[in-house]
Amino acid sequence: METRKHTLALLSQGRSLNSVSKQTGISRYAIRSWQTRIEPVSRATECPRCERVPRPPENAVAYAYLLGLYLGDGCISAQPQRGGYALRIACADAWPGLITACRDAMRDVRPMNSVCVIACQGCVMVTSYSRHWPCLFPQHGPGRKHERPIVLEAWQRQIVDAHPWEFLRGLVHSDGCRITNWTTRTAGGERRRYEYPRYFFTNTSTDILRLCTDTLDKVGVEWRPSRQSRRAQSVSVARRASVALMDRHIGPKH
Repeated sequence: METRKHTLALLSQGRSLNSVSKQTGISRYAIRSWQTRIEPVSRATECPRCERVPRPPENAVAYAYLLGLYLGDGCISAQPQRGGYALRIACADAWPGLITACRDAMRDVRPMNSVCVIACQGCVMVTSYSRHWPCLFPQHGPGRKHERPIVLEAWQRQIVDAHPWEFLRGLVHSDGCRITNWTTRTAGGERRRYEYPRYFFTNTSTDILRLCTDTLDKVGVEWRPSRQSRRAQSVSVARRASVALMDRHIGPKH
């Protein structure tokens, strides 16, 4: 910081970038960025969880949605070369609206950090780098999420209780779907086909699955366990009134 202040003081004397660069040994690119860079804020004000009295994120709606996405298809990994962590949310190429919503949520939760989209085979990784992602998502830890306990902290529970539909929307947009099922019935001696919409949420973590079902109970959505594979477990919402409720607040991915 002292070097930066000294360099900017030389520029304030009317000297050129080239002469100051030669004298200080600092590149013109770095000096130019210092001229336009906003003064960094302290660690306390940069992260609500690192303040003297920790508080929840300011944008609770965006956080509830991003929490659902993270628990479904997200991960946090250390980035030693950057001195921080990368939050990555996998989003399928088939849902551009989901990619946009995920990017917006990351920006709203951490407006001081940039968000980028990294293309992968069949999907993109919506990514943002920050030292404070583990502060905001304390569920981060070694190993896969389904191999360790996933429990919300008290401040996270308050956010989910206040914005349950945003949390459910994040879960469904990550590890869920809305499909149209069909069946046949005989009416008046004629075999007819009937179609009906249905929601699914599938996850290998029983803790995350329980967070989903507990929240569904609180908003009045009827659900039932669905057919299970060896690893994943599914929740099905098929009752007409409950599907209509899900349509009103969540809807299909797009």
